[in-house]
Amino acid sequence: MSIPSLFTDLFRNLNQQRLRSFLTIFGIMWGTATLILLLAFGVGFRDQTVLNMRGMGDQLAIMFPGQTTQAFEGYGVGRPIRFREADAWMLKQQIPAIDIVLPEYMQNLQISFGEKRRNSSVGGVYPEYQGVRNMYEQPGGRWLNEDDIEDQRRVIFLGNRLAQNLFEENEDPIGKKVFMQDTPFTVIGVLAEKIQNSSYSQQDQDRAFIPASTFSTMMGTDIVNNIIYTPEDPALAESIRTQVYEVMGRKHRFDPSDTDAIGLWDTNEFWSFIDIMFLGINGFLGLIGFFTLAVGGIGVANIMFVVVQERMKEIGIRRSVGARRHHIMGQFFLETFLIIGLGAGAGYVIGWLLVQATQNIPIKEFVGAPYFSPEVGLIAFGVLGFVGFAAGMLPAWRASRLDIVECLRR
Repeated sequence: MSIPSLFTDLFRNLNQQRLRSFLTIFGIMWGTATLILLLAFGVGFRDQTVLNMRGMGDQLAIMFPGQTTQAFEGYGVGRPIRFREADAWMLKQQIPAIDIVLPEYMQNLQISFGEKRRNSSVGGVYPEYQGVRNMYEQPGGRWLNEDDIEDQRRVIFLGNRLAQNLFEENEDPIGKKVFMQDTPFTVIGVLAEKIQNSSYSQQDQDRAFIPASTFSTMMGTDIVNNIIYTPEDPALAESIRTQVYEVMGRKHRFDPSDTDAIGLWDTNEFWSFIDIMFLGINGFLGLIGFFTLAVGGIGVANIMFVVVQERMKEIGIRRSVGARRHHIMGQFFLETFLIIGLGAGAGYVIGWLLVQATQNIPIKEFVGAPYFSPEVGLIAFGVLGFVGFAAGMLPAWRASRLDIVECLRR
């Protein structure tokens, strides 16, 4: 049978049983739309979580000073560990797998402009901090540079919400002087708005940043609050962590196995967890969508069994004039896939429209917006192919195995 004849027969049969045909196609259409929407929500949730985490920085580890919980080389328990700026440079020198390592000074100080005052976590940092923590400036401003460090300049970079709290709505902060305690600082930049769902002191939008050399000189200390680093290869994160405890243990005289002596938050562990977590979430959502689509597939299979019964005489005639079993089987297989294709096509359109309609959900900042990615389309196509094969296999096999004489008696 030619392809045009196949289409003609299919649409004639669908037209003869309009309600039955509609319900069958609707089941596939609704199952496809549901599968696409669920998978799109899973992808959107994953992307939003990654975006939120990137506000903190990409694949970085933060070291915090702690206190010993084990006696070591004559030193007792409960001895506080303090980081000095030189410790950061020592780690870079002794652990080649570390890409960037930076000390960070930090203190809660009052910043004022005119009559407006805000308490803010002020960080004394180096220029490389920008790339490690994704600190990008709004147009017209700049980040700290090497000259600021070398000359110990009194310049300050403001978080965007801190700037909003200190200045009027249409006032440009760049070039203005603010006071940190009683010391004037020139504003050189304002943070570009970014999504951030985690922090180890205060949200970056509420913080301020000055050159590390300026901070150290003003406060008269080289003791830093924490040290941050990034690995050259995320796969080496665990090995680097072990080496960090060994190097710092030798320097500060504590047992490398005493993990309470140094607190270490390695965000690389989070990225590994993210991959596993969303594999499970998307798998679960896909399974729900698959079962919804499978119900529609069962409806198609039932309809095809009825069609085989109704067309037994046609099957008998075709077999008697030379059609082979695989011809009959192929015909009903194609008809099954055509029915599923009609429902799937409509389902893809409806699914895409639902995805577009839910782009501005109120909780988008937390769960993200559904995203119709190529990944979603391919998974849906694969599931539809499986459902179509399962729904068409038994009816087509039964049609090809009917007895010719029995069919002609109908």
